[in-house]
Amino acid sequence: MKLTVVIPIISDALTDHVRSEVEGWMAPGTELEIRRIARGTASIESEYDEALSAPGILAEVQAAAAGGADGVFITCFGDPAVHAAREVVDIPVVGGFEPAVLTALSLGEQVGIVTVLPNVVPMLKGITRKYGLTERIGCIRVVDIPVLSLDEPDVLLDRLAEQASAAVAQQEADVIVLGCTGMIGVAAALQERLAKDGVFVPVVDPTGAAVLWLESSHRLGVRPSRTTYMPPPAKERTP
Repeated sequence: MKLTVVIPIISDALTDHVRSEVEGWMAPGTELEIRRIARGTASIESEYDEALSAPGILAEVQAAAAGGADGVFITCFGDPAVHAAREVVDIPVVGGFEPAVLTALSLGEQVGIVTVLPNVVPMLKGITRKYGLTERIGCIRVVDIPVLSLDEPDVLLDRLAEQASAAVAQQEADVIVLGCTGMIGVAAALQERLAKDGVFVPVVDPTGAAVLWLESSHRLGVRPSRTTYMPPPAKERTP
C-alpha cells in the first residue's frame, strides 16, 4: 500500500515529527509519502484557518491520487477538506476526527475529547453534530496550548492527564480521544497514567487510528461511496 500524509500547514515545523509518528503505526510493506501544502496557514485552529488551507489540501490530495496513492491522511483532527477531497479522488481519505472517534465508540459509551484551545471547541462541536454523534460525545476539554507549542511532552502530558482525569471522574468520558494530531507520542503514557487512578480508560491516538483505518480500507478493497460523494458538476472554477 502507498499511504500519503498531507500536512495542512505552510511550514516544515511538524514534518519530521509526523513522519516518525506515522512510520511507527504503519504495517510492514506500507510505503509512505509526505506532502505539505504550499498555500494556507501555519496551523489550523479556527474555521478561518481551515477555509484558507482547503485549496492547498485539495491540490495535494489530487496530486497524491494522481501519483498512485492508495489512501490519504490529512493530518488534522478537524477533518479539513476531507469530504470535498472524497468527491474528487477515488481513494479513501480521512482526517483525524472520524477514525479516532469511531474507534473510540467501540470501546466505551461516552467519548471525551481533549483538544488544544477554546476556539477549537465550536469547530469540533459542529463536526460532532454533522456526524450525528452528539449523544455519545460526553465532553470536549482543552489543554490551552497552541498547536505549534505542543513540543514539550511533559507539559502536554500533565495537562492532558488533568483534563482526562477530570472527565472520567465527572462521568463525562469512558474513552479519551486526543483532539489534535500534533499531540504526538503521548497516548500510551496518558493511558498508563489514567490506569494508575484505579480504572482502565482507553486513550485513542488520532494518527494511529487514521493510519490503521486507511490500511484496513485498502485491505478490504473499499473506498467512499459515489452515492454520497458525487463528483462535482462540470463548470468553470478558479482554484
